[in-house]
Amino acid sequence: MMKKNYYLSLGSNIGDKIFNLQQALNVLKETGNIVSVSSVYRTSPVDMDEDADYFLNLALVVESALNPDEMLHRIKGFECRMGRSDSGAGHFSRIIDIDILQFDHMVICQADLFIPHPKMTERAFVLVPINEIAPQLLHPVLKKKVADILSELQSKESVEKYSGKLMV
Repeated sequence: MMKKNYYLSLGSNIGDKIFNLQQALNVLKETGNIVSVSSVYRTSPVDMDEDADYFLNLALVVESALNPDEMLHRIKGFECRMGRSDSGAGHFSRIIDIDILQFDHMVICQADLFIPHPKMTERAFVLVPINEIAPQLLHPVLKKKVADILSELQSKESVEKYSGKLMV
């Protein structure tokens, strides 16, 4: 398979959040070439309990020869090794969360994989970081650029740059 770009969103709100994101970046290097990484953003938890801690989020682009099923398998395996558990329904705190936002300009609808990510257009904590590194990225269903989707977002989420640094 030719190398294609994956646009990913990473988040953590448990423990040493910067360390968790760094570990995820280190593992994602094994899936391909990291082309671009956004700043880290401190974001408020969305649709979670009031006592949930803030998240640290970022977005990145990985150029990879893996197909989407292989990429998802690697991501889920890493999340599990980091100690993430998806017990119960709904939104919950997590050590690490890695979502595939887009895979080039493809649309994929499978039982366990939806690309583009169905909620990416509703979430400032996703759109702000991806806009930083790929404002011209075209959403394959809406046929709109990320920058335009972000400008139309009616979200009240808190998203601000965080001073912590990661090694890419």
